[in-house]
Amino acid sequence: MSNTIDDRVLALAGLLQALAQVRRIADTGQSESRPLQAALDSVFRIDAATTEAVYGDAGSVRSGLRLLRDYLANGSKDESLGKLALAVLQLERRFVRSSGIVDKVQAGLRDLQASASTLGSTHQDVTEGLAKLYADTLSTLRPRVMVQGNPHYLGQAGVVAEIRALLLAALRSAVLWRQMGGSLWDFVFARRSMAAAIDARLG
Repeated sequence: MSNTIDDRVLALAGLLQALAQVRRIADTGQSESRPLQAALDSVFRIDAATTEAVYGDAGSVRSGLRLLRDYLANGSKDESLGKLALAVLQLERRFVRSSGIVDKVQAGLRDLQASASTLGSTHQDVTEGLAKLYADTLSTLRPRVMVQGNPHYLGQAGVVAEIRALLLAALRSAVLWRQMGGSLWDFVFARRSMAAAIDARLG
């Protein structure tokens, strides 16, 4: 897999797009089908040949690319989204240092792979499986990623399951970003080249 600023931009777009759906579900109880599917599909594409292939194609993360472009240009208008993204990037650091949890997540994804292939990654059974995997593994790392939203929706089991499944997808993008050489220094020294890579993708 290549390792360029373009790869890192795509991974960050995947991260932000998944977390934007987390924010949407937490506030409204509803997700958008295409971004949800792009996020959950990416969880199962462990051995993709390219960063783009993790998401199916770059078009699948266009909304994430736009969010990243807006952040680089103006800072995040949605402060909660920025905080959530930072929390997931910090979770990734704790996750990769916990070899036992990494092994459990990989085994759990292998167990769910057949169902995801047959039913689709957004099927309720698969979503609930991903949510349980997140709860049994990543939720044990401290500090936990905290999601704010409407208590009415956050009290619903189906909403919580989708949120946890999307957090797992966001973590997958965070891991990918690090694998592509990403670091928080990118936001200091590579903002211009990141913005150029996004503009080239969005046209």
